[in-house]
Amino acid sequence: MLTTLNLNLNQGFFRLKEKHHFHLVDNSQLPIITAFASMLVVLNIVFYLHSSDVSIVHFFDNMAFQVAWFIFSTVLFSWFITVVAESGWGYHTIAVRQGLRYGMLLFIVSEVMFFFAFFWAFFHVSLAPSIAIGGIWPPKSIQALDVWGLPLVNTLLLLSSGVTITLAHRAILQKINYTYSDFFKKHLLVTIILGVTFLCCQGIEYKYGITFRWKENVYGSTFFVTTGFHGLHVTIGTIFLLFCLLRSLLTASRFWGSHGLFVKLIVRDFFLNYLLKKSVSRQNESELLTEVKSAQNLLGKYSFTKDQHFGFEAAAWYWHFVDVVWIFLFVTIYWWGS
Repeated sequence: MLTTLNLNLNQGFFRLKEKHHFHLVDNSQLPIITAFASMLVVLNIVFYLHSSDVSIVHFFDNMAFQVAWFIFSTVLFSWFITVVAESGWGYHTIAVRQGLRYGMLLFIVSEVMFFFAFFWAFFHVSLAPSIAIGGIWPPKSIQALDVWGLPLVNTLLLLSSGVTITLAHRAILQKINYTYSDFFKKHLLVTIILGVTFLCCQGIEYKYGITFRWKENVYGSTFFVTTGFHGLHVTIGTIFLLFCLLRSLLTASRFWGSHGLFVKLIVRDFFLNYLLKKSVSRQNESELLTEVKSAQNLLGKYSFTKDQHFGFEAAAWYWHFVDVVWIFLFVTIYWWGS
């Protein structure tokens, strides 16, 4: 394969550019680290469900929990940053973006199968209740939730967030000036706020609105497993959207004045704006404007554009998937199951 050596001073190191439309990824330690972190998370859940009375076991279990989620979060943000960097380096060609979309769709399909298993379990035990739970559904010992209380509020929150994230996506597709850029950030921020509010309401419901426990019978088990995993997906989706918002803010050319570290950008932008407002000499002003323009071009490579916004597009798809799952969950477990 023919290759040409390209020296990019903005990246600070040499990279080889292959003469084709696909991205051959570099060697990475992230997969093995992700597998190790996932194993720790699963083991921590198992130890939590089968807790021991020995204090030393509790200590190591808490340590493993903290280490697992720290590694898992680090890997998640490392993957986000890697995708952003590859996009800025020009690796996300049309063919690569198409492949990334197919990969995200397949991931969502796997998540559909994941939740399908929980809904299957719910209907299996609810359509033909066993004698052990009284032959009725919900079981006699279960006080069903008020479906028109917090569950309805959570439904309205997620449906509203689906509207706001759709408006934010449309703003990217029509991004022609700063007005659309601000429109995107505002609606993305509102989506994140709605997601966090949903999680808070879910926590309030778990603590104060539910009288049964997950260990009591099959009703509690199916309820907490399904709603709990959905809450976990909402948490991951919120983190996903938060990273998109931070990326959009950090690459906004009118907020940053030069390239380099983000701290340097903040300080640099302050002095550039201060000097420009003080009407310095024409020569210095011209030099400053040239530097600002070059910085805008550099930061623009890493920002969301009409053609390069797969990071947000994947987050939007994932969020819509979470919304749809909640609608099925609300109709089946909260309304019909009560």
